[in-house]
Amino acid sequence: MRKRCLDVVYRLAKSNRDVVFIGSDLGVGVLDNFKRELPGQWFMEGVSEQHIIGMAAGLAMSGKTVYFNTIATFISRRCYEQNAVDLGLAKLKVRLLGSGGGCVYAPLGPTHLATEDIALMRAIPNMTIVAPCDAEEMERAMLASENHEGPIYVRIAKGGDSVVSKAELGFEIGRAVDYQEPGEVLFVTTGIMLQRAIDAAAILAKTGISAGIVHCHTVKPFDSKTVVAAARKARAVLSLEEHTVLGGLGSAVAEALSEAPFEKAPRFKRLGLPDVYPDEYGSQNSLLDRYGLSAEKIAAEGQWLLSQRLTGVRGG
Repeated sequence: MRKRCLDVVYRLAKSNRDVVFIGSDLGVGVLDNFKRELPGQWFMEGVSEQHIIGMAAGLAMSGKTVYFNTIATFISRRCYEQNAVDLGLAKLKVRLLGSGGGCVYAPLGPTHLATEDIALMRAIPNMTIVAPCDAEEMERAMLASENHEGPIYVRIAKGGDSVVSKAELGFEIGRAVDYQEPGEVLFVTTGIMLQRAIDAAAILAKTGISAGIVHCHTVKPFDSKTVVAAARKARAVLSLEEHTVLGGLGSAVAEALSEAPFEKAPRFKRLGLPDVYPDEYGSQNSLLDRYGLSAEKIAAEGQWLLSQRLTGVRGG
């Protein structure tokens, strides 16, 4: 996914001299062709992320569209004030490409896990947040990013993920995808959790429970209209995210459901990481499984939610 993302930036830069790329201590060989062919549009600034945000803001103020890539936790947490004041306040065309969103860097421990990045970036006015599910959707997102006004935070997953997005469903920043018709259960996903929702829906189908999916590749601005419309058709709604349950997709869904008029609101639960620093040095999959985000556990949560006699919107 990261390779596809950077390849598209290179293509955009070749066709538009106002597109520039900035890297922060990226590995040897990354975008060598970009550096060789477009030296005036390629910068490598080392481990100085706050400086790079200021540099990107200056370039954007001079008419450039800037793409800045580094590790997600550094681009979001370390640069927070610069993101808010230099980019959000000025509404500049800077695209923050955060590699390793969620639990990708599990082998390096909690300092490298971007598990609260969406919550942080959601709080910045004018900041758009996009979390594609696979390389194909990443390409569509990057092509759409060139002319989008204001800053964008792009959450990049590990890569090598199965391609599950469907080009025929279209892509528009700010509009969710009705991926699978709602049944008794509705899964609302972002990023790679779409794959797990598909698998969980298949498990539920074997038990006679129908499950639909709304995929939110854009978390901000949030497409409340599509989510609420799908939720009206379901008895239980579960949000799925590779992120803390505080302030991310689950919070956006809860806000949308709680503010919408329902005759009988669906039961609701947020599935994601708890409010902790994960203390296991494992793999992305091992951490997701540990916190209940395997397809089997997601399906079980859907069954459990349907079994409850409570009514109304509830958090989890």
